[in-house]
Amino acid sequence: MPDKKLTARLSKAISSLRREPTQGRAQKTIETIFEATAQIVEQDGVSALSTNKIAQKAGFSIGTLYQYFPTKEAIMHAMTDRARRTHMDRLHVLLSEAERQTDVDYEGVLRQFIHMNLATFARGGKTWRSLVRFAWRYGDQDQITLAVRETSEHIAVTLSRKRKEGWRAPTPALMFVLTRSILGAIRSAALEDSPLLDGDEFEDELVRLALGLLQE
Repeated sequence: MPDKKLTARLSKAISSLRREPTQGRAQKTIETIFEATAQIVEQDGVSALSTNKIAQKAGFSIGTLYQYFPTKEAIMHAMTDRARRTHMDRLHVLLSEAERQTDVDYEGVLRQFIHMNLATFARGGKTWRSLVRFAWRYGDQDQITLAVRETSEHIAVTLSRKRKEGWRAPTPALMFVLTRSILGAIRSAALEDSPLLDGDEFEDELVRLALGLLQE
C-alpha cells in the first residue's frame, strides 16, 4: 500500500508546483534538473534522491532549484507528467490517422497502441522504470484516470467511425474493460519489474486479450 504521508506530501507538492516556464534559459535549467535527477536515480536509486543532491549534481544552488520545484517528489512528478502528456499526444495521432484511413489495419493499430503503452509505462532503462514505478504508486491518480478515460473514448470513436465486420460495437462497458485490462496488466508488470517486459510474449498476450474482447 502507498505510504499515506508520502502521498500527502506529493499531493501538496503538486498543488504548489511552480509554473513551468517557456523561456529558453529557464527551460534549459529544468532540463538540467531532470538530467541530474535521472543520473542520481540511475546510480543510487530513487531512495537516494534529495533536493540538495539534485541541485549539487545539476550545478545549481538549492535556491535556484526551489525557484522551479519545491520538492524532489515534484521533480519526479514533472518528469513523468511530461512523458504522459507526450504519450497522449502520440496516441491521439495514432488513432486520428486510423480514422482517416480507408482500409484500417485494426490489428496493426491495436498492436501499436499496446506497444506504445508498454514503451511509456513499463519498458525502458533502469532509471525510467524506477520513475514509472514511482508514478504508478504516488502519481496524480485523477490525472491518470482522466488520461485513461480520454483514451478509452477516443478508441470508441475510432471504432464507431470505422466499424469493422466481425467486431463488437464499442460500448462503454466494453471500452472500460478493454482499456483497464490492458493498462492494469502493464501497471502490475511495471510495479513488479517483471522480466516479461523485456520480451515479446507479454505484448503478444495483450494483443490476444484485446482481440478476444473486440471480436465477435
